[in-house]
Amino acid sequence: MRGGERQALQSTGLVASDPRLQDCMQQLDQAVQESAGTAVMDQELFRKPIYLNKPHNPMVNAGAIVISSLIKPEVKKAEKFDYMMDYLKRMAGGEYVGFSNATFQSEKETGDRNFAIGYYLKEKKLCSIEVTCESASIMAATLANGGICPITDKRVLSAEAVRNTLSLMHSCGMYDFSGQFAFHVGLPAKSGVSGAVLLVVPNIMGLMCWSPPVDRVGNSVRGIHFCQELVSLFNFHNYDNLRHFAKKLDPRRQAGHERNKAVIELMFAAYSGDVSALRRFALSAVDMELRDYDSRSALHVAAAEGHLEAVKFLTGTCRVNPHVKDRWGNTPLDDALQFSQDSVVEVLKQYQCIYSHTLLPEVISPQAPNGSTLDAEDLRSMELLEGFV
Repeated sequence: MRGGERQALQSTGLVASDPRLQDCMQQLDQAVQESAGTAVMDQELFRKPIYLNKPHNPMVNAGAIVISSLIKPEVKKAEKFDYMMDYLKRMAGGEYVGFSNATFQSEKETGDRNFAIGYYLKEKKLCSIEVTCESASIMAATLANGGICPITDKRVLSAEAVRNTLSLMHSCGMYDFSGQFAFHVGLPAKSGVSGAVLLVVPNIMGLMCWSPPVDRVGNSVRGIHFCQELVSLFNFHNYDNLRHFAKKLDPRRQAGHERNKAVIELMFAAYSGDVSALRRFALSAVDMELRDYDSRSALHVAAAEGHLEAVKFLTGTCRVNPHVKDRWGNTPLDDALQFSQDSVVEVLKQYQCIYSHTLLPEVISPQAPNGSTLDAEDLRSMELLEGFV
C-alpha cells in the first residue's frame, strides 16, 4: 500500500471510523508466538479448537488467553505490553495502533462467561488494542507478503510463523461459520464481534473490512458478503484453476502476458519444427500469424530453418499469409532462398501462387518436390478447423 493508495483509502472515511481489532487480534497473537519457538506451538493440541478440555487454539477467545502466556513469559507485564505494541506497529508499517481503555473496561464487564477473561485482560491488556482499517490492512498485507511489511520492507514475522497463522485462520478464523467460509471464499480470514473482517490473499494483498452489523455467530454480514463477491469476480479462491477459469479476472497477470507467452511458444515450435505443438496451438484458437519483435511470423522461422513439414502445416492447414514482411522487408520465401532451403522454396512458391489467385484458399494443397500432398492427419486437422469457423 503506497502513498496514492493510502490517500484513496483516507478519502473514503474508513480511517476515521477506527474499528477495534478485538478478536481479529487473535491470529496476530498466534504469529507472535514464534518468539516462544515453533516446537512449542506445533503440537496436536494447538491445531484443534478444544483439546482435552483445554482451549489452546488462539482462534477462540479462551485459547487466545492461554496462548498469550507464552509471549515473553520471563519479562515484566509492562515490558510484555510494550513488546506486543511494538510488534503490531512494525506489522502495520508505523500506522496507528493504540490502546482503548473503554474497550478494556467493557471487556471486564461483559458477564460471567468472560469474567475470567477480564482478569487476564486486566493483566495483559491484549484484547483492548485498537487499530484503523488502514493499519489493520497493512498487518494483513504483512501476512500476505510472507511476514515482510510492505511499507517498511522489513521482516516482522518468519515465513514459518506466517504459514502456521494462515493455516489456522483458514480452518477456524470465522467462528462457527469457518467451514462455510472456507468452502465459499477459500481464503484465510479472522473476524471479530466489532464487525471487523481481516482477509489475507496470500502473495497478493491484505484487506480489512469493517461493518458493525453482525450475524448470530458474530461475523460482519457485509464483510462476509464482500469476501464472497470478491472471489466471484477474481480467481482468488484457494482452489480456483488459474489456467482455465476464464470467467474470472486474474489481476496477477500483466496486460499482454498471454499474448507474449503465445508468441514465444509459437516461435519456438516453428524453430524446432514441432508440428504436434503447432497443431495444438491451431486447435486452441491461437493466431498462427502472430509476430515477434522483428515482425517475423512462425512461417518465417520455419522456412529459414528448413522445416518442410512445419511449413506445409502452416500453409496447407493454417493458411497463413505468405506475403508478410519482417522488419528487413523479407518474406518467408526470401528467408528460404537466403538459407538455400530448396524443398521449402518449392512449397512456398506454389502456395504464394495459389494464395494470390484464390479468394477462398480452402482448396490449397501444396505439393512437395516429389509430388506428394499433405498427409491425411493434416487434412483432417484442416477440416476440423473449418468446422470452427
